[in-house]
This record gives sequence, C-alpha cells and structure tokens, in this order.
Amino acid sequence: MSRGAAALCAVLGLTLMQGAGAAQSPASRVPAPQGVSRTDPNSLLAHEQLLKKARSGRIDLYFLGDSITRRWGATDYPQLLEHWNATFHGWNAGNFGWGGDKVENILWRIENGELDGVNPRVIVLMAGTNDVESEMSTTGAGAAATQIGDRIRDLLEAVRARAPNATVILMGILPRGDHPAVMPVIDGVNQRIALLADGNKVRYLNINPLLTSADGALLPGMMMGEQLHPALPGYRVWAAALEPLLARLLGPRAPTDLAPPPTGDPSARR
Repeated sequence: MSRGAAALCAVLGLTLMQGAGAAQSPASRVPAPQGVSRTDPNSLLAHEQLLKKARSGRIDLYFLGDSITRRWGATDYPQLLEHWNATFHGWNAGNFGWGGDKVENILWRIENGELDGVNPRVIVLMAGTNDVESEMSTTGAGAAATQIGDRIRDLLEAVRARAPNATVILMGILPRGDHPAVMPVIDGVNQRIALLADGNKVRYLNINPLLTSADGALLPGMMMGEQLHPALPGYRVWAAALEPLLARLLGPRAPTDLAPPPTGDPSARR
C-alpha cells in the first residue's frame, strides 16, 4: 500500500473511532461563560455580520473556527470560495470562521449568539492554532497542550449545549511550518482532543498525515507562503477527507442550496 493510501486510511478510519476518554455529555452541565471578546472594531463588525448570517437562510453544515476556516468560504478569497461552493453546494453550508481568534474568542462568539437558533445537523470545528505559540512561550509545551486541550473541550461543550442534535466533527490543529517549534504543542493538543470523540455525536478527524511527509515536513504546495494557512491544494485535502463523512451524515447534496450568502472581512470592503 502506498504511503498516501495508508495515510488516508488512517485519517478516515482511526481518527473517527471512539475516543478512549469520551467527552462528558452536555446534558449533564452547561459550561459557565468563559469566552473573551475581541475588542478591535473590525472583529466586532464581523461578529455582527455573522449574527446576521446565522439568522438567514438554512444552515445544515456549520463551520466554526479561525482564519483557516474563514478563508475557505470568504468573499475576499475568491479562488477558495469557488472551491467551497463546488464542494459544499447542496449541503447548505455556513462559514463562521474569523481570523485571529483564539479558542476563548470563538467561545465568546458562540456564547453571544452565533449558533443560537441555527440547529445545524453537522458542525465542523477547528480551533487552537492561534493559542499555541503564546501559550508555549508562557508555560512550556506540555502545560500548553493541556491548557489548550481543556479550552477546546470547553468550546466543544458550549457548542453541543447549543446544538445538541448536531454531530460535531472535531478537527485536529493543522501542522505549521512558520514556527516548527510549536509542533510538539500541536501534536499534544491533538492527542488530547482525540479523546473527546465518542464515535457518535463527536467525531475526531486529523488530516495532518495527508499534509506532511514521513518526517513531519509540510508537503510542497499544501500551505501558503507563510506556512500557516492552507493553499488551495491543502483545502482540497481537507475536503476529500470530509466528503465521505458528510455524505453519511447529511446524505447526497441537493441540486439547490439554501445557505445564506458568503461573507468576508469587513475591512476588505472599505
């Protein structure tokens, strides 16, 4: 078996299995508010934009995260938006990523209405890359992985409390080439959050083996020049890993799409 085929089996098989330490049911407790608001005007404008999106159209597939998620379905990245539409049209997908968000900022957005009343069937959640560098410099790699993993657990619980009928696809943090020293933190976080999967309502998906070589180096062309955000080939890898699971959870894509129109960076329109 080729390395690529073996990696794909690992991604679509092993990472979707039940975690050894499944997350506590959200029905057992509602997490106390822990989110932190961004204070820059552009982020607050984006939040208002996303609140409006949440109350428009129909969203069966809800993407939540930071700039890695945002760029895929944003009007200010037209090539990536074209791929988003080609991949998710008919599944009523809404993109709720925002650039620069740490886990605590994404949590604040969820606590402040961006998921209220949406009732998606599937939520794709990726968070944590904006936490790793600052947390590692403060606490060290081991403690950083523990703390970031705990924050993602809290975010997951907040998401499930507001969308209890949804299946959450919890993504591993993507590899980074801009600061290779953070990779032990990323690997540690991913090991921790994999245990949050229950094989049913929470699935864990790690595409990192498809983006890197055997020695962990990023494959050419997968990331933008800054080695942090995926380039179009990287998003194609992500899409290929998601599509079989989405087809099982959502059924075939419909010929028409009812999702709200895509949004973009408010500052890009000025």
